Amino acid sequence: MEYIKIKFGSDFDAVSSDFEKSIEDMFRSINPIFSLCDRAWNPQMDIYETYEEVIIRAEIAGVDKENLEVEINSKAVRIHGKRMELPRIDNATYRLAEIQYGCFERILFLPSLIDPEIVSASYLNGFLEIRLAKLPTNIVHKIPISDE
Repeated sequence: MEYIKIKFGSDFDAVSSDFEKSIEDMFRSINPIFSLCDRAWNPQMDIYETYEEVIIRAEIAGVDKENLEVEINSKAVRIHGKRMELPRIDNATYRLAEIQYGCFERILFLPSLIDPEIVSASYLNGFLEIRLAKLPTNIVHKIPISDE
């Protein structure tokens, strides 16, 4: 059985990531060849929420599990990886080239608090599915009051 790497972190340095993305977008608008990591792309993702869990599905066909990482902290999930470009056909004239290759990164902020100890991930038919158990919200903690 192969496993998808899941890391648990405390912070995703969102400011640095946003700054790098802005710089990359600026250069890519001048010339599409400019990119910080081969050629960035944004895979499409869905987030579902049930009473018990938050489910994330990512459409990342063609990405090998070895080039895929998932990181989780208390506020967000970061999915990043790289889709390798397929070999080009010699002496061919491309009439359409829409498939995007290269690095990608998505940071998804969670709609509910989750239990980072109860997480699973699977990858089937080009879809990554991450299941995150929600923390119960109906737990009440009684706080003792001291005389001091």
